[in-house]
Amino acid sequence: MHAPDRPGFLAVFGYSRRALALVWTTNPRLTVALGALTAFAGVLPAGIAWVGARIVDAVVTAVATTHDPRAALRYVLIEGVLVASMAVAQRLLTLAQSLLRAQLGQRVNVMILEKAITLELAHFEDADFYDKLTRARREASSRPLSLVLRTFGLVQNAVSIVSFAVLLAQFSPWAVVVLIAAGLPAFVAEAKFSGDAFRLFRWRSPETRMQLYLETVLAREDHAKEVQLYGLGQRFLERYRDIFRRLYREDRALAIRRDSWGLGLGLIATVTLYGAYAWIAIEAVQGVITLGEMTMYLMLFRQGQSAVSASLAAIGGMYEDNLYLSTLYEYLETEVLSPGGAMMHGPRPEDGVRFESVSFSYPGASEPALEDIDLHLPPGASVALVGENGSGKTTLIKLLTRLYRPTRGRILLDGLDLGEWDAVTLRERIGVIFQDFARYQMQVGENIGAGDERFFEDEPRWRAAAGRGQADEFIETLPSGYHTQLGKWFRKGLELSGGQWQKIALSRAFMRTRADILVLDEPTAAMDAQAEADVFEHFRRLAEGRITILISHRFSTVRMADQIVVLERGRIVEHGSHDTLVALGGRYAHLFALQARGYR
Repeated sequence: MHAPDRPGFLAVFGYSRRALALVWTTNPRLTVALGALTAFAGVLPAGIAWVGARIVDAVVTAVATTHDPRAALRYVLIEGVLVASMAVAQRLLTLAQSLLRAQLGQRVNVMILEKAITLELAHFEDADFYDKLTRARREASSRPLSLVLRTFGLVQNAVSIVSFAVLLAQFSPWAVVVLIAAGLPAFVAEAKFSGDAFRLFRWRSPETRMQLYLETVLAREDHAKEVQLYGLGQRFLERYRDIFRRLYREDRALAIRRDSWGLGLGLIATVTLYGAYAWIAIEAVQGVITLGEMTMYLMLFRQGQSAVSASLAAIGGMYEDNLYLSTLYEYLETEVLSPGGAMMHGPRPEDGVRFESVSFSYPGASEPALEDIDLHLPPGASVALVGENGSGKTTLIKLLTRLYRPTRGRILLDGLDLGEWDAVTLRERIGVIFQDFARYQMQVGENIGAGDERFFEDEPRWRAAAGRGQADEFIETLPSGYHTQLGKWFRKGLELSGGQWQKIALSRAFMRTRADILVLDEPTAAMDAQAEADVFEHFRRLAEGRITILISHRFSTVRMADQIVVLERGRIVEHGSHDTLVALGGRYAHLFALQARGYR
């Protein structure tokens, strides 16, 4: 369920309270300082205007009577202190805002990332969710502070307006009404266009995400060779430009409408201001007010109109900030399924893994990825999964690791449903290397240590795991051994060959010393057939007594498994040993014969 494109004007301010609470919990002392300085700075302008009037009147009186400047000089000194105080308050406000901006920006980004690590794999494979994430990361991280600063700015201007109104009311209560009413038309227009801008922002999220993706393709080393080899650079760049031109046309149209209305309605405020000037001047000429009072009222009206305009603009800005904050909280409140149970042991450790009538469908898919899977993997079993691409092999592994949850049926480990296992305990039991394993732009040892977060920086464990994964020999030849920086994103980073990366990935699997289920999902595809067979044989010896699951398209490797499971269109169509399946003369025998002919 998506939030409405444009919440009601009053309802949307519900996020202001949350933003204020967020700022308060980020740094209470800075928030208090910001509030106190804001109130202080709000009172000073009226005080300066009042003292200014006293200066003029003191000068007029002195010229007409005593010619003694001391009274005027006292007021000049007082005004100087007030103006200096105003400058200090504004400087301290800027400092507090700068410090709070840095802390709050970090706090919100951390909240976004903390939420990300609680999400399920299915969220990251959902285009609509990615739009949410893109919007949150692009705008919402800066909006809480903007909202709070505007709120404090509104308080400051409100204090100023009240103090101005008290003084202006001595001239005429109608002057206060005129002062406030003059700014309303521009405010209404600004609020309308803020809503339009937000709706445009939400609607264009997929295009913005495509722009970011094209930037990645054109400027990342892992895409550079194909982009250059196939001459795709200009085509992708032109597509990037096309998206910009389309978005720019929409932005330009909105900006023209916004500024045209702003100009027209702003003229109303200007006419009102000078009408008030004429009114005050006439009253002074007629002797109703003194020259000093005229100066004060003119200043109050000018500053008051600026304060009213700033206040109404702040409210419009707060409305816009609230709209954007709705995207942040929409993302942060994304529902996440319970991580599961709390069980750390199953009732039947001798039972291994069981799939019972398991089916799974991806969201929006017309056909199930897996259907009615029944499979038993006892402890110590060596199992190979065979099938064409898209037959459900990797999906089955993702269900076993609880990255996905079955649409129907259940998976048992040691006689206990996976949903009842403690998530950390379950994942410690399983070591998986997927075909698209991560290549972290970190040190060699950290790439291996990623296999068990508890020992991420444990060098003795790195070395032991690298020995099991047959990566130790080439690591010792690297410039800084296990501390060599990998990848080209950072200075002095080295790039490994595909086979070397795969040995790093295998070593990563062996970091999990508690794992009694080990899975290789085509991690050796970059190796030749003999090297893959050697690695798998080595892997099998080290994994003796554990359940090992292999996904490979090479039958010379597959035949070494005790059990072979053949998947087709999400169903198990054959199951047995290599010899049994060849003798059966079915799907496996056909695929085996095709590959064997290729080696003759």
